[in-house]
Amino acid sequence: MEYIKRENAVIVLNDGTVFYGKSVGIKGTAFGEICFNTGMTGYQEIFTDPSYFGQIMLATTAHIGNYGVNQDEVDSDGIKIAGLVCKNFSQYHSRPNSEGNLFEYFEKHNLIAISDVDTRALTAYIRDNGAMNAVISTDGKSIEELKTLLNDVPSMAGLELASKVSTKEAYTFGDEQATYRVAALDFGIKTNILRCFAERDCYVKVFPYNTSLKELLEFNPDGIFLSNGPGDPSALGKLGVLETVQEIIDSEKPVFGICLGHQLIGLSQGVSTFKMFSGHRGVNHPILNTITGRGEITSQNHGFAVNKEEVSKHSTLEISHLHLNDGTVAGMRMKDKDVFSVQYHPESSPGPHDSRYLFDEFVSNMKKYKVAI
Repeated sequence: MEYIKRENAVIVLNDGTVFYGKSVGIKGTAFGEICFNTGMTGYQEIFTDPSYFGQIMLATTAHIGNYGVNQDEVDSDGIKIAGLVCKNFSQYHSRPNSEGNLFEYFEKHNLIAISDVDTRALTAYIRDNGAMNAVISTDGKSIEELKTLLNDVPSMAGLELASKVSTKEAYTFGDEQATYRVAALDFGIKTNILRCFAERDCYVKVFPYNTSLKELLEFNPDGIFLSNGPGDPSALGKLGVLETVQEIIDSEKPVFGICLGHQLIGLSQGVSTFKMFSGHRGVNHPILNTITGRGEITSQNHGFAVNKEEVSKHSTLEISHLHLNDGTVAGMRMKDKDVFSVQYHPESSPGPHDSRYLFDEFVSNMKKYKVAI
């Protein structure tokens, strides 16, 4: 591969702070909320996670691209991040079974990336000042021009993005002869979630985000899944999604929600959500299961959370998991129905497998439901 000359590049934050780096070789300008992920591996799964749609990813690990790319590590139909900021970007990869290098993958998707940035300093700045909009540019635009352009970028608070990444047409995944049938509402579902269901003898039909309960029930599911996704969960209320979630819960079918799906369950039950200061993103977040007393190391990616005080006082909801770093709600369940959800990612793509048991719990609930009917 021919060596690529690294041109000067710049990062401008919404508060006017400027950081400098080098272009990895793709010219352009990208906008989005800048956030950091503390994972040491799994960059391709992160870049293709629909929950990161509209965000500029700041990688805290020292090297990006060093093990190339593989198709089976893609978690959607393509790259979803708005741009990348990293310390060292490798043109070359050393993993023998890689299908290509990261630069050509980025070039194919026209993704703007900046390397040679003091990522420790930038991460510390975001931790101190909060996640905010930013612009990254590799095409020579002036700082003043970038600041002007950045003023027109909408805040993530109040921004509805799930409809932009949801499937347009329903599709199926897994063996049609499987024991269990799962209807999944797609707000930005990750492929590894579907794999986890298929591994547990489930046949999944994935529906667009605005599908009615009537359409979901036509699939004759044994359970209904509410997926992860990007944006402010409260913004989906304007699209009628909360009414559908309430109808799903009232259907008495077992329900499982992950990330955005977790937040939508809370909102449907009158629990508010809030935008976090800098969010949780990484593969090393400690969680306490308050039901079993066991700890879990988890993969997380969210910038919003449900109100802990409101869940604690709720008549039909109870907290099932807590984030041990800041005490935020990491999971909840209904006291009178087989409905539960978590704020983190038990499909762990990337990340540890400590929480995969949650898929087994959902299957157990569906088994109980099938016996009851």
